[in-house]
Amino acid sequence: MSPVIRRRSARPEGQPTRGKTTRNRLRRTDLFLLLNEGPLVRAEGGAYDRAYFVDLGYGAEPFTTLESAERLRAANPRLPVLGVEIDSERVARAVPYAGEGVLFRLGGFNVPLAAGESARIIRAFNVLRQYEEGQVREAWQVMGRTLLPGGVLMEGTSDPFGRLWVANLLRRTGDTLVYEGLLFSTNFRWGFEPRLFQPVLPKNCIHRMLPGEPINDFMDGWHRAARETVAFNEWGLRQWFEASAHALVAQGFRVDGRRKLLRRGFLVWKESPHGDALIPL
Repeated sequence: MSPVIRRRSARPEGQPTRGKTTRNRLRRTDLFLLLNEGPLVRAEGGAYDRAYFVDLGYGAEPFTTLESAERLRAANPRLPVLGVEIDSERVARAVPYAGEGVLFRLGGFNVPLAAGESARIIRAFNVLRQYEEGQVREAWQVMGRTLLPGGVLMEGTSDPFGRLWVANLLRRTGDTLVYEGLLFSTNFRWGFEPRLFQPVLPKNCIHRMLPGEPINDFMDGWHRAARETVAFNEWGLRQWFEASAHALVAQGFRVDGRRKLLRRGFLVWKESPHGDALIPL
């Protein structure tokens, strides 16, 4: 397979990003995928042999793609990895780093795939924040059409060092993207306070922090939950984070209560922040 594909029939959709990134910025996205999507990462045979982990919009340097390849291929050495950028100069700089099963191609939201190829996971971070909110759903749909059945789209926003980030999780089911949840991630380097996440809310949420909006209600509820459970901070930030999640459940919010996620700083709110859980492709 060629490390660069320029498809005449499919002009890359999207706009170049600023391209700034740092090493290990998206390390915790890989950790979450291994914890939550292990079978999808490890799947082999049939269509999976040509189903990529796609790092869409990796930026000026290919750090995130190469780092994810190293981590995820430790679990599945045959996992194909594809870095996608809409800037041809960035692709040219990345191509020398391509290797067996790790490729770089010019493309956009319409992931550049050859016949018989698909995506099992698409990670698109810090890409959609520069767009209008009304363009988010269409971008999800374009990316979602390249996923194989059961494939996952992880689209979100991270702070510059990956300490805090929030991502939308969507899964392809037939000809539909099913919204599975909003994922909050912290490595606790900045302590713990739910409102720390507000600056890194993804585009479909950031402008909806208004009374009556689901995301605003959730964040208010989490703030209350954190105040109610602050005594757990004496045992550590992870314990406080976990206790706040259980307090959210007591308030009626659907939150993933698995300890393997909460103790590692991952909280999944299992509802759509905009009330639209089924997105047709």
